[in-house]
Amino acid sequence: MSLQAVLDRIDAELPQSLDRLFHLLRIESISTDPAYATPCVEAADWLVNQLRTIGLDASRRDTPGHPMVVAHGGDKGPHLLFYGHYDVQPVDPLELWTAPPFEPAIRETPNGKTIVARGSSDDKGQLMTFVEALRAWKTVEGDFPARITILFEGEEESGSPSLVPFLKENADELRADLALVCDTGMWDQNTPAISTMLRGLASEEVTIHAADRDLHSGMYGGPAINPIRVLTRILAGLHDDTGRITLPGFYDGVHDLPPEIKAQWDGLNFDASEFLGAVGLSTPAGEQGYSALEQIWSRPTCEVNGIWGGYTGKGFKTVLPAEAHAKVSFRLVGDQDPNAILESFRNYIESSLPPDCTASFARKEPSGATMLPVDAPEFTKARDALTEEWPNPAVFAGCGGSIPIVGHFREILGMDSLLIGFGQDDDAIHSPNEKYDLRSFHKGTRSWARVLSALSDQN
Repeated sequence: MSLQAVLDRIDAELPQSLDRLFHLLRIESISTDPAYATPCVEAADWLVNQLRTIGLDASRRDTPGHPMVVAHGGDKGPHLLFYGHYDVQPVDPLELWTAPPFEPAIRETPNGKTIVARGSSDDKGQLMTFVEALRAWKTVEGDFPARITILFEGEEESGSPSLVPFLKENADELRADLALVCDTGMWDQNTPAISTMLRGLASEEVTIHAADRDLHSGMYGGPAINPIRVLTRILAGLHDDTGRITLPGFYDGVHDLPPEIKAQWDGLNFDASEFLGAVGLSTPAGEQGYSALEQIWSRPTCEVNGIWGGYTGKGFKTVLPAEAHAKVSFRLVGDQDPNAILESFRNYIESSLPPDCTASFARKEPSGATMLPVDAPEFTKARDALTEEWPNPAVFAGCGGSIPIVGHFREILGMDSLLIGFGQDDDAIHSPNEKYDLRSFHKGTRSWARVLSALSDQN
């Protein structure tokens, strides 16, 4: 086997690879809007056909929502499951796009050429790096370096309602030695990253109820309780003056960062003032005693994401509202129990209510944090393979967000995930003028060829 021959093939095929990516980007596979159900099916069918052309046994699997794409190939080496999603976010506000969002184009920027289109980075461009790496392997070697299973989802951007039932129903077919997920990013333009910590997510909407109707503030102001005042007082008590969350038991399961990982993160020279300055801020506001990068990647949070009540239109309507509402979310780390935290939050709210007030709650299904085994041989092999491709050595990084599929793979299929992506912080995913660097697409494809070779112990 000649890895170099595979890499040379990827280089030679770049124009054709871009043509295929552009075809996929033109399909308006917006999963959240029922009006785009047909394009979602079209995207799934297109991917099935592409996977078949490179020798995979691929099929569209219909669900109560949008279809899954499943494919299998190869008969040697480790069994690897690759996951990506073909659905995209809506394009609103359309007027902020500088070109039609589903007409992909290459643009010159000060940092090089970029591919501009909805889904270019999240996640069509990313998933096609793996497909094109497989295509090069098949063309050069006549086979794949490992046993390959592919799972492409069509509902990631709309909450993945069909995913867990599908995984449970098809667990025996999908279970592999290791999952590969390409829905993350690099540390910077020259430094690839393997995400090894994912924060979990728990959220709750709380409503404080008081009077049986809105009241005139001149007639009732004073003796009548105002639920907005009650709610804001309670929410303010969720943090102390050092930024720590005050809920009883909140920090159960939160572990100190391993010294070797902390040293690696410190070596990244993350500039908190530059990071915050880019959004008009200046001072880290999280837990005191932790760096801004630790606050993002390895510390839990409690945030009020929305609050409303009473009259919020133009002018004044002087009322005491009957209800006040807030949406609160918790990013979780380590072994924190999301259900226990939501229970503690509810108890805190209810124990803080004055007379004449009650509370009701509505929660989303929570997910716990994920810590991946950085000392496993597969992680070392992948890091070394990425280092061979990029100017700077690959790093193990945290992730401030949540990727529920990683937890589902562990809980349902019993396997860990290797999270490697080539997105950049300025890709504007979910926003107008989403882009994916041409360099990320090209070197991302080469990177996957190297990682496949390393995981398969082929040199």
